[in-house]
Amino acid sequence: MSQLLLDDTIKLRALEPEDLELLYYWENNPTIWEYSNTLAPYSKFVLRNYLENAHKDLYEAKQARFIIELIDEKEAIGTIDLFDVDSHNSRAGIGILIADEKHRNKGYAGKTLELLKVYAFEHLGLHQLYCNIGEDNLNSLKLFQKSGFKITGKKYNWLKKRDTFKNIFFLQLIPE
Repeated sequence: MSQLLLDDTIKLRALEPEDLELLYYWENNPTIWEYSNTLAPYSKFVLRNYLENAHKDLYEAKQARFIIELIDEKEAIGTIDLFDVDSHNSRAGIGILIADEKHRNKGYAGKTLELLKVYAFEHLGLHQLYCNIGEDNLNSLKLFQKSGFKITGKKYNWLKKRDTFKNIFFLQLIPE
């Protein structure tokens, strides 16, 4: 495998048909929905179709999802996505999930983000990455800011969560 998508502990790999059950579990976990803006469960049929089309060209699909895998354990621990890939404006959104709490706060998300930044900027030649993070999601804000992302805006009452609305920060990374 190319050194582009791995380091000493993790690798970013393409989706495989064998990932169906794992994606089904992650995508249908209500505790994650708040961060992914998911409103309803995904069927295995929908996820199977997604997996069958995951090989499409990045610029045709306007997205790419990678499985985050621990190298030694050969264990999938999450996903990282490029979405809304805009070739004209040379930018993409980014989202990351470390699915199981036992793998959080161990540096895996930071390493994953660094690998994807190299892929996005050096391999794809993108000009910028961006993300939207809820103002109460302090761990994600810290992660992205530590990785060089800057808060460049705030969207007020942007997301409805139960009976209240939440603000989100818009963050951008534009390499110098």
